Amino acid sequence: MNAEAVNPASPGPVPPAATGAVTPAPRRKARPRIDLRRLGRAALLGSATRSRGLPDAIGHVVEAHRAHHPDADLDPLRRAYVLAESSHRGQMRKSGEPYITHPLAVTLILAELGAETTTLTASLLHDTVEDTEVTLDQVGEQFGAEVRYLVDGVTKLEKVDYGAAAEPETFRKMLLATGNDVRVMSIKLADRLHNMRTLGVMRREKQERIAKVTRDVLIPLAERLGVQALKSELEDLVFAVMHPEEYAHTRELVQENAARADDPLAAVADEVRGVLREADIQAEVLIRPRHFVSVHRVSRKRGTLRGADFGRLLVLVQEDADCYAVLGELHTCMTPVVSEFKDFIAVPKFNLYQSLHTAVARAEDGQVVEVLIRTHQMHKVAEAGVVALGNPYAPPAEEQSAGDGERADPTRPGWLSRLLDWQRGAPDPDTFWSTLREDLAQDREITVFRPDGGTLGLPDGATCVDAAYAQYGEDAHATIGARVNGRLAPMSTVLRDGDTVQLLMGQDPASEPSREWLEHAHTPAARIAIQRRLAAHPEAAPEAQEPPRGPAAPEPHAHPDAPRPAPDAAPARPAAADVLVDPPGATVRLAGCCTPVPPDEITGFAVRGGVVTVHRVQCAVVARMKSTGRAEVGVRWGESTGCRVTLLAESFGRPHLLADLTEAMALEGAEIVSATVEPPDRQRVRHSYTVVLPDAARLPALMRAMRDVAGVYDVSRAQPQPAGA
Repeated sequence: MNAEAVNPASPGPVPPAATGAVTPAPRRKARPRIDLRRLGRAALLGSATRSRGLPDAIGHVVEAHRAHHPDADLDPLRRAYVLAESSHRGQMRKSGEPYITHPLAVTLILAELGAETTTLTASLLHDTVEDTEVTLDQVGEQFGAEVRYLVDGVTKLEKVDYGAAAEPETFRKMLLATGNDVRVMSIKLADRLHNMRTLGVMRREKQERIAKVTRDVLIPLAERLGVQALKSELEDLVFAVMHPEEYAHTRELVQENAARADDPLAAVADEVRGVLREADIQAEVLIRPRHFVSVHRVSRKRGTLRGADFGRLLVLVQEDADCYAVLGELHTCMTPVVSEFKDFIAVPKFNLYQSLHTAVARAEDGQVVEVLIRTHQMHKVAEAGVVALGNPYAPPAEEQSAGDGERADPTRPGWLSRLLDWQRGAPDPDTFWSTLREDLAQDREITVFRPDGGTLGLPDGATCVDAAYAQYGEDAHATIGARVNGRLAPMSTVLRDGDTVQLLMGQDPASEPSREWLEHAHTPAARIAIQRRLAAHPEAAPEAQEPPRGPAAPEPHAHPDAPRPAPDAAPARPAAADVLVDPPGATVRLAGCCTPVPPDEITGFAVRGGVVTVHRVQCAVVARMKSTGRAEVGVRWGESTGCRVTLLAESFGRPHLLADLTEAMALEGAEIVSATVEPPDRQRVRHSYTVVLPDAARLPALMRAMRDVAGVYDVSRAQPQPAGA
C-alpha cells in the first residue's frame, strides 16, 4: 500500500502541534522524529536480534505504548513484529529503505496516540496479507479473530481504486470496512500520514493526486473521528503539496516568530499561572503552537500577524469542575473577549471533542490570546479521538456505561453511525458519493434540544426537515410540523445552535413526505429518505405536497357520513342555548364576535329593533360599548343546555384533512352551521367553524377530538377582538 511513498523527508518542518505532542513549556524542543533508516537496518540484523526478547527495532513503539498502557501484554507485539519483518524481508521501498520501516512508523504513530495493543498488532501486520505470502487464516490462527478482522478491513481499503471514476464505489467500500470497527480507519489514517510524510520523490502529478484525495476525504474523516493530531499534520502536508508558495511563506512567518526575543504568549502564560496559583487551582499551562494551515488561515483573516496569533494557551486540569473554576478566574482577573467563549463541555462536538474556549486581551498592547481549558482526559480524546477510547470490545467501566448511548460506543461515534445508516439507503453509488462529499465539506455542527431534554447533532444550516429525520428516521415521513423555541415554525426553518425543536407527528404511518422538503433537506439522511420514499410511491408524491385550498366545504374525498351544507339554500338556524333577559320578551341574539356558551359569564346590550346582543364579559366590544355610555342589559343562561359556538382550528395542509376533521366533529354530535378556510400560508391553514351542540358540556370533548386529527395542531374558541381592531 505504501511502497509508493518513498522520500523520508517531509515537504517541510511541521510544528509540534501538528504531531499531536503537547509542548509543556514555551521553548521546549519537540521530541525528535524517529530515525526510520536506523530502524530499517535493525530490522535486517536477523535472528540474533529477534532472539532477545523484544526486537530493538520496535523499542520506540514499546516505549510509546507503555506510556499509555503500562500493564499491556507486549507478547503480541513481539510476535507480530517478527512475522512482519520476516515476511517483508527483502522488500524495499522506492527510497531504498527496507519495507519494514513503513509498518513500524505507522504503528509508532498509533502508539503515540494511545492505541491499545490489538490495534498496534494489526498495524504491524496491515501490509502482510496484501504484499507477502502471509494469509488471513494464518493471521487469525496466530493472533485471533479480532486482529484478523482489522487486517482484513485495512487490506480491503487498499484494494480500492482511488481513481476519479471509481470514487463513489470506493468510499462506499471504505465505510463498509470501517463500519463495524473504527480502528480499521484509524490504521488507514496513520498509514496515509506516514505516506504523506514520505511523499517527496514521487512525480509531481502523483503527489497532487494523493494530496487531493487526502484533502477531500481522509482529512474530513479524521476530523469526524476526532483524531485531531493526525488531521492537523495531514492538513500541513497537503498544504505543502497543493500550495507550495503559500506554504513556504507561512513557514517563513513561523520561523521568524520563533526567532523573536519577546513572546507575548509566554508572558500571558506566566500571568495565567500566577492567577491560578493564587486561586489554589492545580493546572498545567502550556503554549500550543498553531499548525501551518491554521497560521495561514489567521493571516488571511487578520492580515499582519502579531505574536499571539501563532499559538494558543492550553490549560489542563483534573476535573470537569476545575475547567469552569479556571474560566471564572481568568474572566475575573483578566479582560475577557466575551464573544470568543464557547462551551464544548456541556455540549460536546459530534466527534467527542470537549473543551472550553475563551480569549483574553493583553493589557499592554491589546493582543488577543486564545485559551483552551480542558481536563487531561479531554485532551487525550481531543488529540486522538476514537483511537484514545481503547478496546471497543472490552466491557465498559461502570461509570461509563450510562449516559448518551451514541457517544458511549467507540465503534459507532454519532457521525459514523448516521453515515452508515444513510449510505445503506442510498439508491446508487453516485448519490452516495455526492452526499458524502457534501457531508464531509461541513466543518461545523450545531446542537439542538428536544423537549424531553435529549439533543440532536446537525450540520450548520440544517432545517426542521433534517431534525425530523435525525430524530425519527423513516418515521419522519409522518411529521406534520414543528415548534422552534415554543413557536410554530415551517419545516423549512433553518435551526440555530441551542434551539429547542418539538416535532409534531401525525398518526398515519403511511404518510408521504412533501416533495418540497427536498428543497429544505440539508443532510444526506433526510434527502435520501425522502427521495427513496417518493420513488417508491410516485403516484402519491404530487398529492402529498398539495395543501387543501379554496372554500371551507369538505372536499370531494370527504367521508360519506361527514356533514355537508345544502348547495342551494342556507341551512336553517338551529336553536342555541336559552338566554333569559330583563325585561322579558326581548329578542336575544348571541354575538358572533365572541360566541358565548354556557357557562361563560355574559352581559347584554340593546341594539336596533329591540334586539339584545349577548357577549362574553371579556369581549373587547363590551369595553368599547361601555366607553360610549351604552347601558348594559341583565342577561343569564336559561335551562337549555344547547349552545352555538365558533371554533378556530389551525393545521398543516395535507390531503383529506377537511374530511377527517368534519368527520371527527360529526362523531361528537356537532352540527356545522358554517365553515371557512383561509388560503394556505407556508403550508399552514386556518379554519373557522360555527357549530351547534346539543349540550354545552360536550364542547371540551369536541375540541379534543378536533386536536386529535392528524395535521391539526391547535383548536380554540373564537377570541374576542381587541378594541380598535
